[in-house]
Amino acid sequence: MIKESKTITLAEARELLKKADTDKAKAVVGFIKKFTKLSAQDAFKLKKALESLNIAKLREEDVVKLIDFKPEDAEDIRKLFASSEFSLDQDEITKILKILKKK
Repeated sequence: MIKESKTITLAEARELLKKADTDKAKAVVGFIKKFTKLSAQDAFKLKKALESLNIAKLREEDVVKLIDFKPEDAEDIRKLFASSEFSLDQDEITKILKILKKK
């Protein structure tokens, strides 16, 4: 039974799955390790930093997407949100990149 639905980063999912002692959970943890080097704590800090930018267009899902993909330049961010209903201006992109490059 699903008690709560919440968007989490890959790093946070890895930490939750580490607590489950099943073969499937271990396989997923191994898969996730290929795609993220962040710790759950670093992902949480990054999430808070991005949310503190107060970019109204960005939903929680978008912030998680930024953390999971860690785009390296403005073009990567534009591609990441190409199918979104909104577009980010250059100032917003610059602020996002500044935070992403710190971690």
